[in-house]
Amino acid sequence: MEDSPGKKSLRSILLEKRDNTSFDFMKIASEKMQKRLKKISKFRNAQKIGVYYPIGSEILTQNIIQELLSNGKDVFLPKIIGENIEFRKITDFSSLEKGNFDIMEPKDDCQIDNNLDVVLVPTVGISPIGVRLGYGHGFYDRFLADHKTATISLTLEKQIVKNIPKSEHDVIIDWIVTEDRILKTQR
Repeated sequence: MEDSPGKKSLRSILLEKRDNTSFDFMKIASEKMQKRLKKISKFRNAQKIGVYYPIGSEILTQNIIQELLSNGKDVFLPKIIGENIEFRKITDFSSLEKGNFDIMEPKDDCQIDNNLDVVLVPTVGISPIGVRLGYGHGFYDRFLADHKTATISLTLEKQIVKNIPKSEHDVIIDWIVTEDRILKTQR
């Protein structure tokens, strides 16, 4: 999955923009997104939920993970296996260890289940119609192409871009949740 020069340049600009966000703002924005998520019935009613553990300046998901676990939901985090990701169930944060790209991943003894009700997808940038710009490795696009599940992007308002060049392998995201609003993409 080779990236277009346009995507590489846009990714670089958006990452710099996000990296320059203060931690205090990120904390507040993440809390607002956590509340907004509950307004999406597909998320609220889901039992098996895929979540990512944040790296760098990504939206803070630790409180979302903790709340889901406390509410008896089945929480799955991605683990990189070669060119792909698989989701493994965690019971608490001690189920995690540092993996590829220094990302916290489920340990090897965590149960695999890729048939999830909904997945929160890490996002560098996204268009209002749900074309997502990730980190360019294609892990989520490959996973989502093979596993039909509802998808939600947690992203800052300033990461929404009018137009992102769409590649044929790009999977369209169903909902976009920002600190200010929820967008249901048109499919």
